[in-house]
Amino acid sequence: MCNGCVQKEYPDRGNTCLENGSYLMNYLGCVNCHQRDFVLISNKAMEDEDGEEIVTYDHVCKNCDHVVARHEYTFSVVDEYQEYTMLCMLCGKAEDSISVLPDDPRQSAPLF
Repeated sequence: MCNGCVQKEYPDRGNTCLENGSYLMNYLGCVNCHQRDFVLISNKAMEDEDGEEIVTYDHVCKNCDHVVARHEYTFSVVDEYQEYTMLCMLCGKAEDSISVLPDDPRQSAPLF
C-alpha cells in the first residue's frame, strides 16, 4: 500500500461501502511511474467465513502494476440486519447496517 498515491489515507465515506470499483477522486497518481491513469483491480478473492462474506483485492496502477492500496469489503447478516463494512487506503472506511424487515424498527417513531 502506498500513501504517496492517495490524497487522503482512509477517508471517511460514511455508509458508502464498495464491493467493487475504485474511488478515483482520492487518487493523486502513481508515485512509481508518475502517471495518473485508471486503477485496475487485481488479486480479487472472495471467501465465506462463518456466514461473513469477505471480498479483498488490490488497486494497482494500470501502467506499472504498482500496488496503490488493498481493499477489503465484508457483508454479514446479524440478527435482523445486513451489515456492510469497507476498509481501503484509496476508497476509505465505511460501514452500513440495513434492516432485512420491510420496516426498519430503528426508524419507527415511538408510540408515546
